[in-house]
Amino acid sequence: MALAFSTATRTEQCDNPPPRIHSCPMPLLRLSNACIAYGHVPLLDHADFLLDAGERVALIGRNGSGKSSLLRALAGTGALDDGESWRQPGLKLAYVPQEPGFDAAQTVFEAVVTGMGSASRLLAEWHEVSHQLTIVDSDHDALLAKLNHLQHELEVVGAWSAANQAERAIQRFSLDPEAKVGTLSGGQKKRLALAQALASEPEALLLDEPTNHLDVGAIEWLEEMLLGSGISLLFVTHDRRFLDRLATRIVELDRGNLASFPGSFAAYQARKAQMLQDEAIQNRKADRLLAQEEVWIRKGVEARRTRAEGRIRRLEALRAQRAERRDKLGAARLALDAGDKSGKLVAELKNVNKSFGDKVIVRDFTTRILRGDKIGVIGPNGAGKTTLLRLILGELEADSGTVRLGSKIEVAYFDQFRAALDPEARLVDVISPGSDYVEIGNQRKHVIGYLEDFLFAPERARSPVKSLSGGERNRLLLARLFARPANVLVLDEPTNDLDIETLELLEQLLQDYDGTLFLVSHDRTFLDNVVTQTIASEGNGRWKEYAGGYADWLRCQSDRRTETKEAAGASRQSQKQAAAIAKNSKLSWKEQRELEALPGRIAALEAEQGTLSARLEDPAVHAAGGDGQKIAARLEAIDNELMTLLERWESLEGRTA
Repeated sequence: MALAFSTATRTEQCDNPPPRIHSCPMPLLRLSNACIAYGHVPLLDHADFLLDAGERVALIGRNGSGKSSLLRALAGTGALDDGESWRQPGLKLAYVPQEPGFDAAQTVFEAVVTGMGSASRLLAEWHEVSHQLTIVDSDHDALLAKLNHLQHELEVVGAWSAANQAERAIQRFSLDPEAKVGTLSGGQKKRLALAQALASEPEALLLDEPTNHLDVGAIEWLEEMLLGSGISLLFVTHDRRFLDRLATRIVELDRGNLASFPGSFAAYQARKAQMLQDEAIQNRKADRLLAQEEVWIRKGVEARRTRAEGRIRRLEALRAQRAERRDKLGAARLALDAGDKSGKLVAELKNVNKSFGDKVIVRDFTTRILRGDKIGVIGPNGAGKTTLLRLILGELEADSGTVRLGSKIEVAYFDQFRAALDPEARLVDVISPGSDYVEIGNQRKHVIGYLEDFLFAPERARSPVKSLSGGERNRLLLARLFARPANVLVLDEPTNDLDIETLELLEQLLQDYDGTLFLVSHDRTFLDNVVTQTIASEGNGRWKEYAGGYADWLRCQSDRRTETKEAAGASRQSQKQAAAIAKNSKLSWKEQRELEALPGRIAALEAEQGTLSARLEDPAVHAAGGDGQKIAARLEAIDNELMTLLERWESLEGRTA
């Protein structure tokens, strides 16, 4: 079903509007009869699309189906083979690609203002001068004069507010404006790309896999920010929880066509399943009719009679329809060989510590990992998740504490940066170098057939890795990983770029896996569906174990905050009650008599103090054998006694107020 069907009613109303009552709103973005082909496969096949103001549209589809190509066409960075791409005149549009490119020599501030047009040079220079003013030995007078000149130029071109926008965006994403882009991590570069897009205050935002390389905290912050921004969105994501929270409509790209599904992802899944079932029934009917007609045409003489010409033309039409029909792509068939079982104990850590310089990565961590455990590792970027895993697997020596490894451990790694893939290598060589076969368990399979299980067509098996999309590279890396037996799997962000259907298959595979699993992922749904326990960063090098997945960890955190608030509230209440009791309690008979006697006692001491002070001024007192020292000691004692009596008087008086 094409998206045009979902907008047909509105189009009819636009063509025949009720006179002088209301007109149709103008869309922000539109694709009309759009066509894009990759080789012989059409990615967009005369497709139509509209994005209206206020919409948040999730674009989903299989890896390699053309989602990124569609975004590039709408953003103006990619071309259509045919059809039209249109945007509303004057629309402020921002686009964040899947792998944003930056000049490594630029600072973060310079990169953010690069997208601000002609004012970007002035903004970068203004920021540099502002930074120089903070240096002690700078020529402040000259710099201030230059800064005033730059501010005037920015006001002339109407870009002065852009400086504040850029600084707010950088602060919002916790970036250092002076840091060089080349020193940033993958997660920081993704945040930089988002900051660059949002600094221009766009009306419409196109996001291609915005959650890749972001930690869970950053993803949740991004969700809240986009929900409250009012920006119209078209985004591609594999993160089902991110999709569910943001999407007001889902558009699926399937075999070159766009289909629109209003509402949630769950509603889309139910409706899509029904559509595929109906499509399968119609295809079976068409195939049955075609087979009957093919039998009839082969009868020869009867088919050549004039009265049968109409039936022959119908047969030719059925053949043409069958040739044009693109059947649904098959599902990936994943299989994983756990090999020989490891020992029951995989690893045991006791009071382990690890630091790099002044930064503590692991502090006094103790754990015991058993065969079959499925462990999720949660923490912000830079917390040390990879370091912790290397300590657990004995690949990194601890500064202190003990690490004991089990027996018969065979480890396989999935690297989120795909460092194991040579861009120039052919797919078949990546999977099985020097051989045409792979062995999975007790089954021997040809490498091309094995690649087909991971949705790589035979004609692509000898293509280079560099020709693959991000999702296809992840599928290839999974195929390479699963082609070797391993009883311990370490998966570092395996979900990046994978389509939702493949994600669900991978979840099922890992649930059934007999070995031990370590999973680092920002995909909250994936964690909940796979892991049985979680190791989470508590900050300052502290790590703690929790039973269950992400939702269980989140619930524990919420319960802990609630308990802390309740304890703090109870403590404050207890203090208030104690103060009230002390204030409102009546004096006893003895305390009342003590209070009445205190003024007399204080007066007597003050009188004695005056007399002794006068005696101390007499020179004769300090003569040989005089009492000067005794008098001074008595005066000091009187001072102390007076202080005690005054404090007691204040306390008793306060209780009678």
